[in-house]
Amino acid sequence: MAQKIAFLTAGGIAPCLSSSIGALIERYNELAPDAELSGYLNGYQGLLLGRSITFSEEVKKNYDILFEYGGSAIGNSRVKLTNVKDCTKRGLVTEGQDPLHVAAEQLKKDDIDILHTIGGDDTNTTAADLAKYLQDNGYGLTVVGLPKTVDNDVYPITQTLGAWTAAEQGAIFFENVANENTTSTRQLIIHEVMGRHCGWLTAATAEAYRERLDRYRWLPDLRIDRNCWDVHAVWIPEMELDFDAEVERLNAIMDEHDCVNLFLSEGAGTDAIVKQKEADGETLNRDAFGHVRLDELNPGQWFAEQLKARLKADKVLVQKSGYFARSARPNARDLELIKRSAAKAAEAALAGESGVAALDDDAGGEMSIVPFPRIKGGKPFDIDQPWFGELLSAIGQPKAAKAAAH
Repeated sequence: MAQKIAFLTAGGIAPCLSSSIGALIERYNELAPDAELSGYLNGYQGLLLGRSITFSEEVKKNYDILFEYGGSAIGNSRVKLTNVKDCTKRGLVTEGQDPLHVAAEQLKKDDIDILHTIGGDDTNTTAADLAKYLQDNGYGLTVVGLPKTVDNDVYPITQTLGAWTAAEQGAIFFENVANENTTSTRQLIIHEVMGRHCGWLTAATAEAYRERLDRYRWLPDLRIDRNCWDVHAVWIPEMELDFDAEVERLNAIMDEHDCVNLFLSEGAGTDAIVKQKEADGETLNRDAFGHVRLDELNPGQWFAEQLKARLKADKVLVQKSGYFARSARPNARDLELIKRSAAKAAEAALAGESGVAALDDDAGGEMSIVPFPRIKGGKPFDIDQPWFGELLSAIGQPKAAKAAAH
């Protein structure tokens, strides 16, 4: 009897979801061509509600079209199966039901042999909860995840899917935004980059942007000067921010070049902002996983308000590249990693090995099946990497001490 293999994607989108589905289909066409493939619509939400779609032969034949698209061909949602209250409130289960049991029974009803979860730490820790429930209760089903997140902040994974592309796309985004420095005297542009607790994406975006500037031609006699388009500061959660010292340094840049370009990780200073707002009596909305909604917190605007007077800025512009960057299709470098990861995931699934297919830090960065209990979020960016030190040196920013763990 042909195996039944289901996919789901969850969490925020990243430049790898549709492509990961395509890469898995490609590998299963080779390893198990008779397998019945399907996708649960909108992640764990679709699994709980029993909403799925069977992949036609046309889809299996034209899997490569999925490499050309960002987003997810089967939809996303943020659902935590162990958050019973949230699942009940959203109508995904009825009062008194255990979402893990509902999900397991749906998989049993659909005769699923293998489930592939494609998502970040929240998605795969939820997959870990589900896999354990399935194992402990004798459901006999294999769960294999793929690690996506533009933040690149999952333990013990060396490189998450989609992060390279997001950095490249953030750089492309700022290429246009940087031209705004010509619209005003003393212009401050804050480029707010995704990264709740991890500054990797902000640093990698700044690095990719400066590499793109290397290909530009300049005309300083008409103020088409690289100094005005360059990155002047990179603020990330992993570094202690000496705000007064940075203001003094940036003021000197503003005086000389009439502009300042700040690359800001949305997680930089977030703890301080949350404490201030809650002390002021504000109630901050949180998602199903307990995270403060950063789009409502608006860190870029908060810093803009702090910096405008201190830098004597005539104009302040805050631009967020997050949705632009995370919605892209994968670049060649990411697509190669996606295909390698999908191949490993399919092979492990058919062998009955559950876990996450990824480059494993603890195995020297080799492609491995990482057991679910080893997966967790909050992995910080290593600010001691040589390329980051070279970036800070190139923009004249002193390397700060590591911030306390958060």
